[in-house]
Amino acid sequence: MDRTEAPGGAAAPAPLRSLRIGLVCAYSVGVPGGVQGQVLGLARVLRRMGHEVRVLAPCDGPPPATYVTPLGNSIPTAANGSIAPIAPDPSCALRTIRALRDESFDVLHLHEPLAPGPTMTSLFLDIAPVVATFHAAGDSAPYRIFTPIVRSLASHIDARVVVSKDALALASRYLPGEYETLFNGVEVERYRTAEPFKTDAPTIFFCGRHEERKGLGVLLDAMAALPPEVRCWVASEGPETPLLRARYAGDPRIEWLGRISDDEKIARLKGATVFCAPSLHGESFGVVLIEAMAAGTPVVASSLPGYQNVATADVDALLVAPNDVAGLSTALYTALFDRPLGERLRVAGEHRAAQFSMESLAAQYVRIYERVIDSDWRHQHRAGERLWRRGLRRLNLLFTLARARIGPALGHTAAQPEEDS
Repeated sequence: MDRTEAPGGAAAPAPLRSLRIGLVCAYSVGVPGGVQGQVLGLARVLRRMGHEVRVLAPCDGPPPATYVTPLGNSIPTAANGSIAPIAPDPSCALRTIRALRDESFDVLHLHEPLAPGPTMTSLFLDIAPVVATFHAAGDSAPYRIFTPIVRSLASHIDARVVVSKDALALASRYLPGEYETLFNGVEVERYRTAEPFKTDAPTIFFCGRHEERKGLGVLLDAMAALPPEVRCWVASEGPETPLLRARYAGDPRIEWLGRISDDEKIARLKGATVFCAPSLHGESFGVVLIEAMAAGTPVVASSLPGYQNVATADVDALLVAPNDVAGLSTALYTALFDRPLGERLRVAGEHRAAQFSMESLAAQYVRIYERVIDSDWRHQHRAGERLWRRGLRRLNLLFTLARARIGPALGHTAAQPEEDS
């Protein structure tokens, strides 16, 4: 399978003009997740480039940064084997409307534009040029339920971006048209220069939501065949946490960390001997693999198509068939104790990670922002108040339809998040 191509990691030059950019995220930035991490990382780099950036998103708990405008708490919603922290309620829509009206952005960048919540609200309002990034893979109930409206909303998107071939397959199934493929990004320098978390034993690190598709149980089964000196750090939590903790309570080598901060995650990535991603399905892009590579840590992962977007077996990672306990145990043992191989994987991984720098990704997005602003014809000759009235009428239609068609099935309406980290 061809890997996603990425340009080099050189930092972008200072912008010729400063843009007011609104990054709108469908998922709560108070909950760890792959999409949320991309939005916050992109915001940090765009701000360093000199642009005015605000992140508009649901947020459970305190905002993670001063430039985040919280739009209320999320409602955990079942989504293709995962739980999506979305906010499809009217109060979030009202906060989104107020924030958009207050900020007067030059461009809106919507991440998961058709997930119920602030991104879909922004799309209905249609008050500024829109760049939309599609992260989800698999299938999407909102796309199916709202197909006629979804296709009418396509005219409100000025540039469409997907993060992988799997994301393209989902988006283009319901919204035929032209898409640009841009890799997910990693703040490579942040990982490269991090202070490693200290450990005095060969250590495996797992960081992902504790749910069936992430394959944590497969990793813990594989631990049984590894030497007694091997340790395993298990970060995050999820619906399978109580069951897994009870099942493996007799193994003192497993350290259950719970939900950890981004800084601690990076430190443990840097300090671990091996990072393991044993997912079973549902990964459209292996950003967590890039993070481990950027930290200089060898990777052992499942041979999923999404992971093969970025990792090549026996070159910059060891890849194992999903749900293969014996194969995973063998690969982990090799990565932990074969030092020449571990060093080779580390060097190749760092080289691969450099090709996915967030700085390069941000520069590409800025070029798209400038293009859609300069070619915008929908908004340049229309009075602002008229735009708002028209957008609010559309939004009222959305909530009328939502109450009639998806209210009873709210627990099954979210698209699959690209990745939980």
